[in-house]
Amino acid sequence: MSESPITVTYSLEEILKKIDGNLDKLDTKLDNIEQKFDNKLDNLEKKFDTKFDDLEKKFDAKFDKIEVRLTNLEVGQTKLNTEVQNLKETDILNLREDIKDIKTTQNSLVQEVADLKGVKSLIIPIVVAVATALLTLLFRILPNSFG
Repeated sequence: MSESPITVTYSLEEILKKIDGNLDKLDTKLDNIEQKFDNKLDNLEKKFDTKFDDLEKKFDAKFDKIEVRLTNLEVGQTKLNTEVQNLKETDILNLREDIKDIKTTQNSLVQEVADLKGVKSLIIPIVVAVATALLTLLFRILPNSFG
């Protein structure tokens, strides 16, 4: 098998025009693809920026809320410490007054017990004196009745 030579019937100018036309078409297609790619990239960038801005706003809002809560907590803790200190001072004063009242009551009770001991010590001599008087009276009445 022998190969026969190929003959080209087109002129070089026509071939170059076709190549140039094809290159123009490819260039246009590449430009369109590049433009579509740029548009999609721009859209993605806008979406990303929007979402990032939304997340940043949410984060800032939550951070602000946490900061407010922390400030309120610190203020509340200060108030609580003040109230505890005042309560301690009030309780100490109340306890001192209660101790004074207890001491006064104790002194009164000690005095009353001492008075009762004094009365008790007087009761025995009174009983002895009454018993002696009765016995004396009885002995005086009895000899007269037998005699």
